[in-house]
Amino acid sequence: MELARREGFAGTAMNFRSCARVPGRLDQWIPNRTPRLYHSGETSDLDFVATELTRREPTAPLFAIGVSLGGNVLLKWLGEHPDQRTVDAAVTISVPYDLARGARHLEHPVSRLYLRNFLPTLVAKTEAMMARHPELAGRVDLDRVRRSRTFHEFDGAATAPVHGFDGAEDYYARSSSIGFVARITTPTLCLSAIDDPFLPPQVALAFREAAPPAVEVLLTEHGGHVGFVAGTRPWRTEAWAERRAIDWISARAPRQRDDGGGDAPRPTAAAVPAETRRRA
Repeated sequence: MELARREGFAGTAMNFRSCARVPGRLDQWIPNRTPRLYHSGETSDLDFVATELTRREPTAPLFAIGVSLGGNVLLKWLGEHPDQRTVDAAVTISVPYDLARGARHLEHPVSRLYLRNFLPTLVAKTEAMMARHPELAGRVDLDRVRRSRTFHEFDGAATAPVHGFDGAEDYYARSSSIGFVARITTPTLCLSAIDDPFLPPQVALAFREAAPPAVEVLLTEHGGHVGFVAGTRPWRTEAWAERRAIDWISARAPRQRDDGGGDAPRPTAAAVPAETRRRA
């Protein structure tokens, strides 16, 4: 957001359901009012945000940046709406393009540390949702949710029944952006690393093969998962992917008018963050 501000963009950050923190309380989440969680295929909220931003500033160009799960949501939405004229261009960073293969990839020993730290947060959010919405008791087995040790187990126990999918595999099949990329017509840049622990290298290459002319796929050897760091000295590093994203959309944003007619509307960069990242 700071990089976007320096380039003259107005900025809007979208918080997924159950991912918004109480202002001033980083340890406390704003509870859901409806019996839903966020997930990789939930695009209706993004559609609402994009539509609302356009309603507020109908003449301002709109650009979207999606990170990790948020990038999958953004790509899926673009594929669902190939004729949309709301978002002028988009960038995604470290997207798990194939959710089923990504979930299995994360079960490797090297990725277990992430699962051990992240899964308990999902379980806690599910428990809070169940406490507020007891009507879900007949659909969700909370003991099974608590026993989950992998994304596949959690998605089968919570994500699928809450959102109407027929199990984890059905959720993955219907939500993976690799199944929607071929329909995208919006200019889009996709940044991924071959060593991303969320993404088997074969999936990254398959996604690049499936991408249409409107989608540019940039693969790097290193960068991990949202870990692209540039610079030759530890005290002079740069968030390379974020810088590349802002430069890419800046090149597609209209410049301010210098004909005495006033400034053009400020372009808006709408950030769809990773599920684990908080944006100001």
